[in-house]
Amino acid sequence: MATLPLKPHYSAVVIGGGQAGLSASHYLTVHGIDHVVFEKKTVAHKWKNERWDAFCLVTPNWQCQLPDHPYDGTDPNGFMVKDEILAYVDRFVAKVDAPVLEHTAVTALERHGEFFRIETSAGTVTANTVVIATSLYSEPAIPRAAERLPEEIMQIHTAQYRNSGQLPEGDVIVVGSGQSGCQIAEDLHLAGRKVHLVTGNAPRCARFYRGRDVVDWLSDIGQYDITVEQDGMTKKKHDTNHYLTGRDGGRDIDLRKFALEGMALYGRMSGVAAGRMLFEPNLKSNLDGADRVYNGINALIDRHIAAKGIEAPAGSPYVPLWEPEAETMELDLKAERITSVIWATGFSPDWSFVGLPIFDGNAYPVHRRGVTAVDGVYVLGLPWLWTWGSGRFLSVGKDAEYVVGHLAARLSAEEPALKKAANA
Repeated sequence: MATLPLKPHYSAVVIGGGQAGLSASHYLTVHGIDHVVFEKKTVAHKWKNERWDAFCLVTPNWQCQLPDHPYDGTDPNGFMVKDEILAYVDRFVAKVDAPVLEHTAVTALERHGEFFRIETSAGTVTANTVVIATSLYSEPAIPRAAERLPEEIMQIHTAQYRNSGQLPEGDVIVVGSGQSGCQIAEDLHLAGRKVHLVTGNAPRCARFYRGRDVVDWLSDIGQYDITVEQDGMTKKKHDTNHYLTGRDGGRDIDLRKFALEGMALYGRMSGVAAGRMLFEPNLKSNLDGADRVYNGINALIDRHIAAKGIEAPAGSPYVPLWEPEAETMELDLKAERITSVIWATGFSPDWSFVGLPIFDGNAYPVHRRGVTAVDGVYVLGLPWLWTWGSGRFLSVGKDAEYVVGHLAARLSAEEPALKKAANA
């Protein structure tokens, strides 16, 4: 990875040195466009520093399709574990050899005449174009209710969780049942810890169905090629990911099964008061909603198999293994020996440095396939930027190729005007 002195001007500036920013750098190099990548921490920081020890991919290895760097191992249908993922990413970093300035935070992005002005902790530069590749996962999102928990309870976010051994003895509450929350709850459960899981409306998906990984079926059906602009897909960019796991070769995550094994389940957290955590009475609807999505995906596969006349083992709808007898509305933390809380409540983006009109009323960047309304400004690495695989190893490269192609065309179109101005 190159480390170059800061120049006063670049044709393109990339903000963010994760998989999206590096993919953009790859294609900028292919197009011969001079650029720099500013990374607030270190390249691929989140993969290296914000994953727990037992972390593994949720999608099969064959979906790792970074630019000119497809999965190169011997188990395409398996699920790489943390060390294997880091090695895969490190090989990509070395291959791209991006001009990255690490530990360089961008503090302001503004229009500056015909160019853009980018203020950073290392100095100020201008650029013809800017690619914002900071994703939606900049800062851990922790609800204000956390401030009302008893001081003696240890609190960490999923970004800080590594294994059960870092937590004090006693029961653990995991707040949030998305991918990370469910997988960490399982990790603690397998380690013999008493887990209390606070659920939300996250959907779930089968790992295997009718003889194959569900991801393989969905790929054949064309689900990963559906764009966000197609009917009914507009809201997908804000959807929570389905929960399942690739651990130990891959399996379903069934919260009802965990309940039978002693895990305590609750509805969505509504607050904290007087040493008690409070819940909404929606545990049953959360579980039913997740199972409805699970069965809906399997039904889609059933229809595909029937339409194509494919020979496959028989399938059947999921039947609940357990039902909550009553909705628990509050939990006395001291009485239940709760000593730690893990916030699996997601992340918040940090767009504070962007001084350009690219956002909607919800502070989300408005774009079409990464191209914003501000000519020369692009976004990359967002979930459902264009397809289901956007923001992930599967399609972030395709998104970057399109964005940089648009950027390159823009630079080519403006080059004669810039030369004319320079010679005037």
